[in-house]
Amino acid sequence: MERGKAGHWGRSRIEHRWRKEKHVGTTEVGNYDFWRMGDFITDPCQLKKRRWRRDGGIMKTLVKELRGSKILNWVRFRLHYSKAYFHFLPVPGMYGMSSGSLGQWLCVLVVGVMIFVRTEGVNVGITYVENAVAKGAVCLDGSPPAYHSDKGFGAGINNWLVHIEGGGWCNNVTTCLARKSTRLGSSKQMATEVAFSGILSNLQKFNPDFYNWNRIKVRYCDGASFTGDVEAVNPATNLHFRGARVFVAVIEDLLAKGMKNAKYAMLSGCSAGGLTSILHCDNFRALVPMGTKVKCLADAGYFINAKDVSGAPHIEAFYSEVVATHGSAKNLPVSCSSKIRPGLCFFPQNTAQQIRTPLFTVNAAYDSWQIKNILAPGVADPHGTWHNCKLDITKCSSSQIQTMQDFRLAFLSALTGQGSSTSKGLFINSCYAHCQTEMQETWLRADSPVLGGVTIAKAVGDWYYDRSPFQKIDCPYPCDKSCHNRIFDPNEHPVI
Repeated sequence: MERGKAGHWGRSRIEHRWRKEKHVGTTEVGNYDFWRMGDFITDPCQLKKRRWRRDGGIMKTLVKELRGSKILNWVRFRLHYSKAYFHFLPVPGMYGMSSGSLGQWLCVLVVGVMIFVRTEGVNVGITYVENAVAKGAVCLDGSPPAYHSDKGFGAGINNWLVHIEGGGWCNNVTTCLARKSTRLGSSKQMATEVAFSGILSNLQKFNPDFYNWNRIKVRYCDGASFTGDVEAVNPATNLHFRGARVFVAVIEDLLAKGMKNAKYAMLSGCSAGGLTSILHCDNFRALVPMGTKVKCLADAGYFINAKDVSGAPHIEAFYSEVVATHGSAKNLPVSCSSKIRPGLCFFPQNTAQQIRTPLFTVNAAYDSWQIKNILAPGVADPHGTWHNCKLDITKCSSSQIQTMQDFRLAFLSALTGQGSSTSKGLFINSCYAHCQTEMQETWLRADSPVLGGVTIAKAVGDWYYDRSPFQKIDCPYPCDKSCHNRIFDPNEHPVI
């Protein structure tokens, strides 16, 4: 997992709750995980020898391990609210550092880590919807659905933000079996705590419009953006395709716990969860009380039907298989599925215009997941011509950039399917990114991405509260200097 030559070890946001668990989106390093919010970092200090805990022991372990490391010369620690960046740089003469000066330096580092933990926000425990099992509303493996809930307070006590987790899809028995034993197919494999940041933060300075709402993160474990519903279960695989039932069961559980009194409510989501917020937007509106002000937010969920670099309709075929495997057709918008093949209704360009509930779309025109998996999937690039470009947009050739410019135009054309009503919001920047509302650095920070000088947090807040509409589309890459362009680890495995 090493990045580059010795002396530069990349960067990563460290997950607060260290646990031995393999799942998509993280990499296991011994007994702790590095959450994939930026690049991976390696393990130069041999920390994998210890199991970390979120208590005083984590600091003692850190000091002990760093003191004993013969690789570590100097570490520069920078705090950026939602991320910690570690730079391991060789400095001449540092091997001879006295224990006193090293101890002073480590003290500074430890204090920095403690500040980081505090600024990141609280960890939120998991809730299992046990009574959903009797309704057949279960994950792929038959386990109960789950969510994380942080209670609202003050003026936001009757306001609800329901945010759907992302994580791709499974399109056949083989790929669904692969998910079944991970957090994306079983609540038994889910972390029992997750950190809330960005739009889920409970700190006013980081999330001014939604910080005091009831904030819910719904875990994703069905593999079809909560659209599947197949009654039969093959005993040979024990796969349950029940995503649509899970969505209803979770919302009903939240209604029973206070959402029935909601004054304001918003359904949001990232990636496959962003697609869920589009496909289920009107369903959510129908499930909550009529007097509630309801809107929806889709972050990186506007996946387009575009051919890959080989000219093949890769994503169209994939989505058709997802819909067929999960029996999703009956749970897709009838306004779409009654006119065209159900598999095509997984694409927002074919469904968004018919959505009656106000919808805000946050998306990068050069969405990194779509570039990697729709435009240039591995099957369309057998010689790996696009490998380095997909990892880092600055490594793309001029011809690859042109192909991506054409993809951007196709994306903007697909957006016309959303309609022009001011009830629809748009924040389409020209970044190489995917999911920008969950991370503090892209949601709201001094150096966050902006359009017209407006951050994503302000654009969404102004739109939700009807302070002002927001529909802006960025100029082409590389004009936007506010972007936080993703750089990926070469060992990362794509979802499809």
